[in-house]
Amino acid sequence: MRARLLILASAIGSLGWGAVLPYQYAYAAETRGWGPLIAAAASSVFSIGALVAAPLAGRLADRFHPVLVVVIPQLFAALSVGSLVFVDDPWLFLLGMLGFGLGLSAAAPAKQVLALRWSSGEERRKVFAYKFTGEALGMAIGSFVAGLLVDLERKDGLNLGFLTAAAGFIVSSALIALAARGDRAGVGAGGDAASSGTDGDTAQGHGDRRGGALRLIFAEPAMRWIAVVTIALALGFYAQFESGLPAYALTILDAEASTIGIAAAVNCIVIVALQVIMLKLTAKRPAPVLLMGVGTIWVAAWLVLASAEFAPGIASALFVVSFGVFAVGETIYAPVLNPLTASLAPRGMEGQTLGTIAALQTAFSAAGPLVAGVLLGAGLPEAFLGLHLGFSLLAVFAAWRIHRLLRSRKLSTRTEVLPVVPAPANPPEYERAA
Repeated sequence: MRARLLILASAIGSLGWGAVLPYQYAYAAETRGWGPLIAAAASSVFSIGALVAAPLAGRLADRFHPVLVVVIPQLFAALSVGSLVFVDDPWLFLLGMLGFGLGLSAAAPAKQVLALRWSSGEERRKVFAYKFTGEALGMAIGSFVAGLLVDLERKDGLNLGFLTAAAGFIVSSALIALAARGDRAGVGAGGDAASSGTDGDTAQGHGDRRGGALRLIFAEPAMRWIAVVTIALALGFYAQFESGLPAYALTILDAEASTIGIAAAVNCIVIVALQVIMLKLTAKRPAPVLLMGVGTIWVAAWLVLASAEFAPGIASALFVVSFGVFAVGETIYAPVLNPLTASLAPRGMEGQTLGTIAALQTAFSAAGPLVAGVLLGAGLPEAFLGLHLGFSLLAVFAAWRIHRLLRSRKLSTRTEVLPVVPAPANPPEYERAA
């Protein structure tokens, strides 16, 4: 029941993401007349807020009740995004977007910890998958409704999106607080996740943290490659979802602003439609192999985008199709990456590890809008497309390296929650990574 409420809360909390972020670039640059630099900077400060918040919140989720680490930041995000209704100055707009990013991203690692705590090993992929699907559905609804009601010709045309985001965070916080009633387990992931089995990583537990959290987290080579694949996949799509790809559609493909909203909605709808099917198809597959598939699918999506330049009559349609192709990869990415990351985390540091990986993802994503602005502003769309095609290929290689490392060490993470386990005398052939 708690896991279901967490999924519902995550979905409602994503309404504002869909209602605001796909439109904020055009709103800041054109509606308010602040120009493309401020519009790109708004996306970047949003990501910078996430960079600052995620690792700190992950550490707090390990030390305190993670519900508090969800509720307080979400209420702060509600206040920040709601205040944008009254903002007339571009610097205040950037400040509000910074607060939006801080609150939204600070809650994310704690939600992952709650997903670990409120699910068993066998159900963990399902919980992460349905949580991601719920978030995608919330984004789709927010994006669709905003596409119908937001008026980018008016100064107050995005106010509905700002208020929707604020209300979504408040309701989400209330649901998570309700789900936590009666939960008196230990702090962080320790309730169900970290304490659920024996491990060979005990020496990397609480007693050795004074040696440095980052050193402990990245002591495992597979974890270092997880960081690489996370960063590569972030740069290969997520860094451009909110501004770079919309800017490409507007400036290179001459698409209408409504096309961006349709593409974002299609992205979310494909996720909702395929997630359960994809979960069944990939249930027995090793997580690194699945991540290789994600990178390959995103290579295909960038090739579709590249073809749009040569087919101006259907360029907008191809742009929408590419978002659907990206979504297919997302249905594979979401259920496996965080459980795999948690399985390799030092004992008792699941929240901090998830937060650190999320911060690395966000740090590189923060540069995405600026890179897009420079390349597209200089009239170099081919460089923009080629660069991100390369990132997707790097993700394929990094996932392959993880697969090789885990197979060679005969890691057994069948419950998707245990740290590194000593191999048995005659270990079976490596079958699953997560």
